[in-house]
Amino acid sequence: MGVIEEGAKKSSVLWLSLDRPRLAWHTWHDGAIYLVTGGGEQSLPGLAETDQVQVTLRSKDNGGQLVAFDASVEVVNQAEAAEAVAALAKERLNAADGARLAERWATRSQVVRLTPREAAP
Repeated sequence: MGVIEEGAKKSSVLWLSLDRPRLAWHTWHDGAIYLVTGGGEQSLPGLAETDQVQVTLRSKDNGGQLVAFDASVEVVNQAEAAEAVAALAKERLNAADGARLAERWATRSQVVRLTPREAAP
């Protein structure tokens, strides 16, 4: 397991370089990071419109930077990525509409896949 996968699995949050550094919750699934934005979920302005973003994972132990890397950004078809959406929904804490979460995301939110390119030194 690489440092990106290990860090993404151990931490439930990461930082994205967008209009400013943005904290986001996510899940690791099948070699990529998945997150949801919009529709009452975390606001990540510009993420769905870009093709690349810098991601920073921090150590859960001391908060120091574990790894920073560029990732390809792709808005996924939620029906085609049902397993990833289910994994993401499982990580969503305190959702008022937990039983209908995926349905709400399908109509109001975007699920985004971040595929790591390579670790920056």
